[in-house]
Amino acid sequence: MALIILGHPNLETSLANKAILEVLQKSELELEVRNLQQLYPDYQIDPKAEQEALLRHQTIVFQYPVYWYNMPAILKHWFDVVFEYQFAYGSQGYKLRGKNFVPSFTVGGPESEYHTKGEHHFRVYEFWKNLEQTAYYAEMNYVEPMYFHGTSLNAGFTELQIKEKARHHAERLIDKLRELK
Repeated sequence: MALIILGHPNLETSLANKAILEVLQKSELELEVRNLQQLYPDYQIDPKAEQEALLRHQTIVFQYPVYWYNMPAILKHWFDVVFEYQFAYGSQGYKLRGKNFVPSFTVGGPESEYHTKGEHHFRVYEFWKNLEQTAYYAEMNYVEPMYFHGTSLNAGFTELQIKEKARHHAERLIDKLRELK
């Protein structure tokens, strides 16, 4: 069984993340989904409840859309509150040691814009070194991020294109979760 930490601040209006979650929930995989915005609309995250959820699972997927080259605020706050000293690290910490850390996110713009001379100047993986370091610092098994580009209607993608990409992404994620069992 895997844990999905859903860090989308407004899943009801989402095309990509909502479609990914729907495909995951229809799979035969046993999943626990923690929708942070639904659980904590006031951002008052319960660290003990979240830590207990983490301890129940070997594989943790962090599912979210990219917002300003980073994760949404609620997910960043979740990390700040939940990955605390003596839980995720410290002399009495490392309770997540050996667990799988799987970043899974969506990127609004096209892939062609994410390179040195593109509009965003960096390749996507360069924005996620902090995730990799977080996993290493907590002694977790960092799994290469799974992501796809082209999830924004504003960038010219159609609803059908976005949902199809999301379905394909979810299928790849399901395969990865089976592999990590």
